Amino acid sequence: MTIKVGAILLAAGFSNRFGSLKLCAELNDGSTVFEQTLRRIHSSIPEYKVVTRPEIAHQLSSVGTELNIFHDAEKGMGSTIAFGISLIDDWDACLICLADMPFIQGDTYRRLATELTNENIVSPFYKQQAGNPIGFGSKFFPELAQLRGDSGGKQIVRAHKTAVVRVNITEPAILYDIDIPADLDRFQTLSS
Repeated sequence: MTIKVGAILLAAGFSNRFGSLKLCAELNDGSTVFEQTLRRIHSSIPEYKVVTRPEIAHQLSSVGTELNIFHDAEKGMGSTIAFGISLIDDWDACLICLADMPFIQGDTYRRLATELTNENIVSPFYKQQAGNPIGFGSKFFPELAQLRGDSGGKQIVRAHKTAVVRVNITEPAILYDIDIPADLDRFQTLSS
């Protein structure tokens, strides 16, 4: 049975430690962090929902994709995930993707999607370190929809250890989330 997997792309953060809007930071190829992340997800997972906040939507809109505006992004990542889950109508599983991880290859998204069922949780690992994105079967959508505050899906992963499928990934980019400008420079060097 083929299951329908989508991606929720979280692009509603505040970039507090970066000093400016990191999603609009330019990469070596001229694209922005957001553009490259979205392009790689879109090439691998045809159905996706982008969640952002109203203050930055105009800066991300140039990519030409539909943006779902979450007006309470200051309530934290958990609340943003819950909003993203509310946008799903017919997916059997979803990947929760972070917009500040532009170096993850399309093959990684595809590999994680193929491991998902509607009853499991898929967690990527690189050399024994857990990374992102994490995938959730629809069985866990009600719990994701109840998330609040800054805690993301990791609490659900911890609560359902027997449902977790560890997927060993050969690229370290699943660990490369950008917090400060130096991260961007370092990860570009490592990813080239």
